This record gives sequence, C-alpha cells and structure tokens, in this order.
Amino acid sequence: MTAPPADLLEFVWVWNTHLGQGTPPVHRRILRWLDSRKHAQDGRLLLMAFRGCGKSTLVGLYCAWLLSRAPETRILVLAADHALATKMVASARRIVERHPLCRHLIPQNAESWAVDRFTVRRAGALRDPSVLAAGLGGNITGTRAEVIICDDVEVAGNCDSPGKREELRERLAETEFILTPGGTILYVGTPHCAESLYLAPDEGEAFLGSYKRLRIPLLDGQGRSAWPERFPVEMVARTREQVGPIHFGRQMLLRPVAGGAARLDPKQIIRYAEDTDYHEAAGRPVLTLLGRRMVSGGGFWDPAYGRPGSGDGSVLAATYSDAEGNHFLHRLAYLTHDPGAAEDPATQQCKQVAQIARELLLPVLRVETNGIGRFLPALLKREMARAGAACAVVEVHSRHAKQDRILSALDPVLAARKLHAHDRIFRTPFPVEMAEWKPDTPGLRDDALDAVSGCLLAEPVRLPGAPPAARGPGWRGM
Repeated sequence: MTAPPADLLEFVWVWNTHLGQGTPPVHRRILRWLDSRKHAQDGRLLLMAFRGCGKSTLVGLYCAWLLSRAPETRILVLAADHALATKMVASARRIVERHPLCRHLIPQNAESWAVDRFTVRRAGALRDPSVLAAGLGGNITGTRAEVIICDDVEVAGNCDSPGKREELRERLAETEFILTPGGTILYVGTPHCAESLYLAPDEGEAFLGSYKRLRIPLLDGQGRSAWPERFPVEMVARTREQVGPIHFGRQMLLRPVAGGAARLDPKQIIRYAEDTDYHEAAGRPVLTLLGRRMVSGGGFWDPAYGRPGSGDGSVLAATYSDAEGNHFLHRLAYLTHDPGAAEDPATQQCKQVAQIARELLLPVLRVETNGIGRFLPALLKREMARAGAACAVVEVHSRHAKQDRILSALDPVLAARKLHAHDRIFRTPFPVEMAEWKPDTPGLRDDALDAVSGCLLAEPVRLPGAPPAARGPGWRGM
C-alpha cells in the first residue's frame, strides 16, 4: 500500500505531474492554506477566490487527499443545486480513480460508485457514502459527515431578495446538525450581492463571521494580477469590459458591491442622427449604419395592455450590432391603443409592432411571455405575415429578477462606451427613466430599460434558415 503524502501540496504536485502540468503560485497559496488549517484543526473555513481561479478543482483534490489519509472520512458536497454539487463529486471520483497515491482507495466490489456519490475501500460498515452530492433544496436530514463542502451555495438566483437570502441561511444552518463532532465545514465561493453570505465582520452582518478565511481577488492593491500567466492585463481589461463594474467587483475582486452602486448615466450613451442604409454589394444585401456594416439585430417587446397613461408601459426596443460589439439603439416605441376602437388592444399593438419590424428590416423579434405576453406570439406572427415583414417571432420567458437583467445588460456596455442611440431616443422618456433608475427601489419606471436589456442580452442574433411567410431583404452578415 502506498503511504499517503506528507501534505496537500505534495499530493497535488503528484497529480499535476501525472497530467503533465504545473502548479501555479496562486494554487500553491490555496493548498498551503488548506493544509495549515487542517494541521491547526480549524473546523470553520471560508475560501474566496476569483472566478476562473480553479478553486473547485483544488477542492476536489482536497477531498481526495482527505480520503487518502483517512478512508473512513465522509464528505458531503453542498451546492446551490444538485447538478453543481455533482460536478465536484464527479471530479473527486475521477481523481481517486487515477491518482497514483489513491490506489488503496479503489474498492474491489464497488457497491456505490456513481457520479453523485461513491464509497472508497474503508474499514467498518458506515451507512453514508464516502462522498455525497446534494443540492440545497434536497433532503439531507439523517446524513452524517466529517467534512461538509459548501461549494457556490450563493448564486444570483437565491440571493436577489431578502426572503431568498433568509431561506438560504436557514438551509445552511442545518449543516451544523449533519456535521459530526470535531468536523470541518468549508465554504467556497464568491459574493453575488451586497448582503452576501461571505461578508467580513467589518462589512456588515457576517453569517460566517467566526470562520477562518482566505481571500484572493484577481487584482491586488497595486493592480497586479494574482495569476498573470492566465489573466494578463489585457484579459483583465477585456473581462471588466464584458461583465461590467458591478459583476467584476463581485466575482473577480470579491467585493460585495451593492446593486445600488450602479448608476445608469444617459451621458455614457453615444448619440447619432443617421438612419440605416440598405443596399446590395456584389449581389449580397448589406445594411450599414454610420458607415459600419451591421451583422445582427432584432427587437424586444415587453407588452402591457393597460389603458394609455396608466399602469405598465408597453415598450418595443430595436437594436443593431456591428462586428466590433457596438450596439445601436435605433428605435424605442411606447405602444398605445385606442380603448374605443373595434379591434382589441392586443391586435392594435401587434399591428404597430409588425409595421416597425418591417420598416427596420428586423430579422427577429422577441416577445416576453411572462403574464399576458403568453397569448401574443401567434397573433403577432399573423400580423407579421399581413404586413409582409420577414421577421421571426421568438417567445422569451424571463426567469431572473428584472433588476439583474437590466444591470447585466446595460452596466457592461455603458462602462465600455459601446451603446449608441439615435437622437429620437432622447426625445422619449427613456433618458429620464434611465437616470432615475435604482435597483431595489419600487415604483420607478423601468419598462423601456427592460426592453432594451432584452435586446442586448439576446445578442448575437442570426436569421433563421427558413424565413416566415413573407420574404424580405436579408441584410445580416454571415
């Protein structure tokens, strides 16, 4: 039987050598910290490292190392959902199967050797598997473990409201009843909100305030990369541009930045007055704007049937994009209807949408089907055909909070100065709506913001292979 390695770093070095790869300094720092906490018998740990650091891979190796030293160890891997937990357990199982120092763990008759649970060769007849995956929504009552890994238990979908955050904390508090005396709980993750689980005691109400923690942001105080070979200066700048200041601060710098810190400043939008130009070149249709060829585009309709001047606004946004990632907000229509007309409000608005789609040569139009919108796609397709608009109609059901969609779409493009808007946009309520908008503030208008966000989040858009009933000019570049 092969003797277990002296420490975790050696164990990982053997594994990386087996794979023909090195161990970067940032990984060695994490491994030394985990090993020292083990020797110090610290049982409450928090590891925070930037996205892409490989912390989940290292924790999978950590699990295999623990089993190599003490095969009777039971490890429970908790994640936001079962699928995420299974990925870490499957990784740990592959390491056990292939690591030169884990051969003594392979059972002769594998009774439990699945991707979400497996049992190594060990003494005794313990009921629980050696490693078990579970989602926070699953039933873990009755499970016992010497080590609990809480891997990315905080995600955007379970911490975007006070009620969800409270439920998350209640679920995680149950881990104390699962852990055996003297056991270890290790949290691994990055903050996703201002009231994060991972707040330090000096940052607010700290759920893990007593935990020993290691915090590794991508950039140090002097702006130097923690992993310059993989994240050079150019890539860091590109990542910041792509995700925006809020998400970069949370996921890469590990700062629990409040969504309210974002300010959607209309002055960051680049104005233009030109209209699109459609022509054919070398027998191919081309759509240009400001002398640039547009390669994608489309519309997003956030419908509402309220009486004009009351309730939510029914807003259609239409954008184009060029090959360099610039977005052009070309039309923003606040749709209305005549309550006294013979036609119903839905048909009236669908006719307006179809006319705009035909006029702007939109290849696709997305309709938010939450609530009343679920009845519109079939009606809109009919009106598109009647108007002669070669525009595909796509149903969209939003599953994320509206404020998260708005921030995810607008924060990056505004910070990168890649959002352009036609002069006519500044004659609508949109600039005021944008300037006054604040996350978590009820009662503020955000209908146009939501529609524009829908366009931006849908990029890139490509024309369908078989266009709908009516054919129109195919300007989109391939």
